Amino acid sequence: MHSHPRGHLVYAARGVLSVHTERGTSIVPANRVAWIPAGFSHHHRAHSSTDMRILFLPASLTRLVPGRPAVFTASGLVRELLLTLTGARFRDGAESGYDRAAHARLRRVLVDELHEAREQSLHLPEPRDDRLRAVARILRAEPSDNTSLAELGRTIGAGGRTLSRLFHDELGMTFYEWRTQLRIYHALVLLADGHDTTRVAHACGWANPSSFIAAFTQIIGTTPGRYRNGSERDR
Repeated sequence: MHSHPRGHLVYAARGVLSVHTERGTSIVPANRVAWIPAGFSHHHRAHSSTDMRILFLPASLTRLVPGRPAVFTASGLVRELLLTLTGARFRDGAESGYDRAAHARLRRVLVDELHEAREQSLHLPEPRDDRLRAVARILRAEPSDNTSLAELGRTIGAGGRTLSRLFHDELGMTFYEWRTQLRIYHALVLLADGHDTTRVAHACGWANPSSFIAAFTQIIGTTPGRYRNGSERDR
């Protein structure tokens, strides 16, 4: 875990990133961009073959973005701006062929775009209660586990109703919502590795590909096949 005196954007031009803060884990596929304000402790994790881009913003621009970690939809324009600002043209501050004013203008356009973008976080809150942590460990080890919450409770020595209440009160979601978020997280990693939709669906606990495709599309905004093909094109 570490923090920075300046806020920064984190983007996966290829692959999948996860950004971990004290609030939990945000999954950042290639159609999202994460914002980490100055002073927030965090760490990143790259999954699969990932091209991670980081762009620090001056304090004069950070007033246009939230004062807390957030994840935004990355439009085509946002993607191209991030690739340009973190690419060879501006690498190491050389700004080859561009002056500082041009760099500042591009950053301002980027922040203006993010100011208008929708927050679209795939957020996995981190449990604090020991009983929830025990459930989380089981499911992280085997995302395809379809054991009911009541049965998981018997395994760890807690009642199903108690666990259900803890999920709601501590994490702000139901057990099934949390498990779905965890499964989508693992699905993104497998798809970025090139696995086909059917294999990923079964590996992540869906009974059939169609139900997986529906859940994935609702949360990510594109189908698993299109997401996988996009990741392969970028390699």
